[in-house]
Amino acid sequence: MHADAIRIRGYYFPWGTKRIPYSSIRSIRRVTITALRGQGRIWGTANPRYWASLDPSRPAKSIALILDIGSLVRPFITPDDPGKVEAAIRAHSTAEVVTGGDRRRPIV
Repeated sequence: MHADAIRIRGYYFPWGTKRIPYSSIRSIRRVTITALRGQGRIWGTANPRYWASLDPSRPAKSIALILDIGSLVRPFITPDDPGKVEAAIRAHSTAEVVTGGDRRRPIV
């Protein structure tokens, strides 16, 4: 994370980084992931509304953050410390934190 944007490594093939200005982040949704809801997806998607950045350790994680950046495709990230990333985004932007995300967990 930087002063003006979040950078998601491994977003583009093969190792490209996506830069998202904090001002572009409309909302953050925290979701619990399971084997059928994103945990087994190391990179990419089965759902064109979300894009999971490359994360070989995702199968061992249980929380993901979905970023609404005002485009059709929403980044799906699984940081090592989701609370810290969520707090940093909130500190640098006016992003709304969407709660109740477990009821609307995406298939990724």
